[in-house]
Amino acid sequence: MSITLGKEIRMKRALLLIDRGSREPEAKEELSQLCTLIKEESKYAYVDHCFLEVIPPYIEEGINTCISHNVDSITVIPYFLYPGMKLKDSVKKTAKICYDKKIKVVIAKPLSYHTTLNTLIKDRINYARHKNKIIPQNCNCDILVIGHGSSDSSARTAFAYTVNNLKPFFRSVTFCFLELDEPRIGNGIERIISNNPDVLIIVPYFLHRGTHIKKDIVQDIDSALVKYNVKNIPVYITEHLGVDPKLAKMVLERAKEAEEKVG
Repeated sequence: MSITLGKEIRMKRALLLIDRGSREPEAKEELSQLCTLIKEESKYAYVDHCFLEVIPPYIEEGINTCISHNVDSITVIPYFLYPGMKLKDSVKKTAKICYDKKIKVVIAKPLSYHTTLNTLIKDRINYARHKNKIIPQNCNCDILVIGHGSSDSSARTAFAYTVNNLKPFFRSVTFCFLELDEPRIGNGIERIISNNPDVLIIVPYFLHRGTHIKKDIVQDIDSALVKYNVKNIPVYITEHLGVDPKLAKMVLERAKEAEEKVG
């Protein structure tokens, strides 16, 4: 299973992303594309993804598939933007399954608090500016970042940290949530509109093109724009985070941090 070169032992290691899960086929396709990017930029013997819930392959199946590729250990990336209950569930399940199967595992930190997240948000804003020929500069644009929302306060703290780091670059930056926390989308739009913006750019802070992106967020935004009679202010919605080489690099950095920590 391992190749010995003199005194050096080269481990065969797998990299496994654990995502929450979505029934939307685009979400699974985006994960597959991301895994392909990671394979191209790394030396892992095997790279794949699995899901905590909603759809298979679930965590145990993902670990079994890694083991079937004759790896010595697995580096697991909890593919979550926030530290919260879903993240904790995925880590607990992973640790127990790997312990029971007697396979070495290294569990990395989630994506939260990584500086690349700020870069990705700015990239999505800049793309929307270019696509829609938005004339005002960033310093004259108001930004609303929409997070999913969680009952876990640590998720809110991580989200606020990322959003607050954007504030020096724009006229104003506000955050809100789709569900489970306050303020909601309507409240966020109301707050920005009260400041008479020249341009409102809305950023869905989501990894995948799932139901929330396709339907829920759009409905809430449309309802708020009608409720607050927003007619004379240009409003644009950026792309979600999706598939990006910078995300692949971020995953590999998280993996390296965890592997180096355990030696």
